[in-house]
Amino acid sequence: MRFFEKLFEKALWNGRFVVVVAVVASMAAATAIFYMATVDVVYLVGHMLNYADPSMAIDARKAMHDETITHVVEVVDGYLLATFMLIFALGMYELFVSDIDEAHGSKTSSKILVIESLDDLKARLAKVILMILIVTLFEEALKMNLTTTLDLLYLGGAIALVGVALYFTHKAESHGKEGEEAPH
Repeated sequence: MRFFEKLFEKALWNGRFVVVVAVVASMAAATAIFYMATVDVVYLVGHMLNYADPSMAIDARKAMHDETITHVVEVVDGYLLATFMLIFALGMYELFVSDIDEAHGSKTSSKILVIESLDDLKARLAKVILMILIVTLFEEALKMNLTTTLDLLYLGGAIALVGVALYFTHKAESHGKEGEEAPH
């Protein structure tokens, strides 16, 4: 009976390697999103070469300006999403498969890519999600047609909520650092 128990436990333990599928898929998605955002930047730069055209009407220049700002925000959103996928992939690998020795041993490695626990991964991903939401709010605010005072109040409320979210995120981060330094 002990033999079957050991065999079953070994199969359970090795079952964690199924996470490698999610890691590879997440890295592929991150690479694809980085590629798409970079292609968008290349086209954006090419599009902007016409911005200084002296024959362009003021209305056309204003429209190009607004469109460009919207595209820049979309590119930032794409890079943030790709970063989210990258952090997710590295975190899942570190938590379920093995430590990434290159990340732990490198002086140039960012601490953001070293994941110690599931809570650590969730906290890092939550920060990226918050940034994506902020960028999305900014993108929608650019498109927003403020026709009433209530519309302006809603926009102000949304901005205030973003400020509160950033405040509490920063507060939680600094509280965590104080807690880490106390035992030393």
